[in-house]
Amino acid sequence: MTDNELMKKAKEAAAFSYAPYSHFCVGAALLTKDGKIYTGCNVENASYGATNCAERTAIFKAVSEGHRQFDKIAVAAKDGSTAYPCGICLQVMNEFMPEGEILLEKNQQLVSCHLKDLLPSGFTL
Repeated sequence: MTDNELMKKAKEAAAFSYAPYSHFCVGAALLTKDGKIYTGCNVENASYGATNCAERTAIFKAVSEGHRQFDKIAVAAKDGSTAYPCGICLQVMNEFMPEGEILLEKNQQLVSCHLKDLLPSGFTL
C-alpha cells in the first residue's frame, strides 16, 4: 500500500465522521505490520470527554481484532486542512507504534512525520 493510497482511505473514512459540535470531520487509516488496513473517523458527543478521535477509533478497532503492532497511520480532515493528532492520540500511538510514521496533508502535499517528532517524551512503562 502506498502512502497516497493510505491517505485516500483516511479521506474516505472522514466521510463517516459524526462531528455536530466542532464540524471538523477527520478520518484515519492505519496500516498494521502484516499489511491490514483499519479505518476510523471522529465520533463526537455532547459530553466532550466521551468524544473519540479518528486515530483512536482506527487503533482501537485494530487492537480489538488482535493487532498490536502498526507501521503507519494517515490522518485527513474532510475540509482539506491539516489534522495533527491530539495529545491523547499521540500517546495511544506511542503505546502501539512508538517508531511509527504519521502521514498528514499540509498545503495539499503529503507530509510524513515520525511519532517521536510530535511526541518526543511520550509516557511508557
